[in-house]
Amino acid sequence: MKFLIIQTAFIGDVVLATGIVEKLHRHFPEAQIDFLVRKGNEGLLHNHPYLHEVLIWEKKKGKLKNLWKLIRQIRKRRYDKVINVQRFTATGILTAFSGAGQKIGFDKNPLSWLFDKKIKHVISDVNHPIHEVDRNNDLVRDFTNDEVIKPHLYPSKQDAAAVQVYKKHPYITISPASVWFTKQFPKDKWISFAKQVPANYTIYLLGAPGDVALAEAIRTADLPATVVNLCGKLSFLQSAALMKDAAMNYVNDSAPMHFASSVNAPVTAVYCSTLPSFGFGPLSDKRFIVEVQAPLSCRPCGLHGKAACPLGHFKCAYEIGDAQLLETLNS
Repeated sequence: MKFLIIQTAFIGDVVLATGIVEKLHRHFPEAQIDFLVRKGNEGLLHNHPYLHEVLIWEKKKGKLKNLWKLIRQIRKRRYDKVINVQRFTATGILTAFSGAGQKIGFDKNPLSWLFDKKIKHVISDVNHPIHEVDRNNDLVRDFTNDEVIKPHLYPSKQDAAAVQVYKKHPYITISPASVWFTKQFPKDKWISFAKQVPANYTIYLLGAPGDVALAEAIRTADLPATVVNLCGKLSFLQSAALMKDAAMNYVNDSAPMHFASSVNAPVTAVYCSTLPSFGFGPLSDKRFIVEVQAPLSCRPCGLHGKAACPLGHFKCAYEIGDAQLLETLNS
C-alpha cells in the first residue's frame, strides 16, 4: 500500500496533518507513506520514522513549472491513495492528475469533482467546535476507524543534544511573534508578563530569523529573569525539543503552539482576536487558554488574523492581564 499526503500550507498546518501519518502507520504498518510540503517546511519532517519520502513543491520560483514536474513525479509512484488535506486549486490539480487508485479530499476544493471521494469540510465555530485534527481524520475514517490521533514530530538525538545546554536550570519559553498582527500578543504585554516571571527561571525566546528584533526588544527590557534570544538559532525540531522539557511554553495562536502539541509539551496559548473554537487550539495534555475575560462585541473580527485591529484599540490583547499568564506557570 502506498499513500501520499498533501499539505502545502503553513507550518502549523503541516504539524497538524502529521496525525494522519500516525493513523495510517498504525493501521498499515508496512505501507509506504509519503508527504508533500511546500519548500521551507520539509525540516518539520526530518527523522520521521513513519515517512518513506518527503516531496517538496517550490512555490516561490517557477510555481506552475514545478507543479507540473511534481505531477509527473507523483504519477510515476503509482500511489494507492492520495489524501489532500487542502482546499486550494493547485493541490486539487495535483490530486486530480495523480493517477492514484483513490483520490481523496475535501468538497470545498475547486477540483473536488474530479476526486474519487469528497469529504464534507465543516467550519468550526463556537456552537459546533471541531478541531482540525478531527477534520483531517474524516479523510481517512472510512478505511481506518473513528479514533483521532494527535500530531507528532520527532526531534532526533542530535536535536536533543543541540539544546541540552539550555536545560541546566528551570526555564520557560516564549514564542512572541505571529505572522498576523491581531494574533500576536503585543511586545509591551510580553515584557509586562516577563517582569513577573520569578528570577529562578530562564526565559528562552523562540522564533524565526525575522523575529530577532522583536525578541531583542524583550530581552533588553531590564527583566529580573535571565532572558536568552534564540530566534533564528534553532531548527523547527530543535525548538520542539527545547519546549518539551520547559516548565511552560507561552505561545500565540500560531505554529509554536502546534510544536508544543507535537511533543506533548506544557503550553499556554494566548488568544487575541481569534478563538480556540475555530479548531486550531493546543492538544498537549497540560494546556491552558488565555484570553480576554470580558466579552467584546468585536471579537472575533474574522476567522484569521488581521494586519491591524479594525477598531484601533486592540482590546482583545491589551485587556489580558499578567496574572492570567503567570497563573498557568504555577498550575
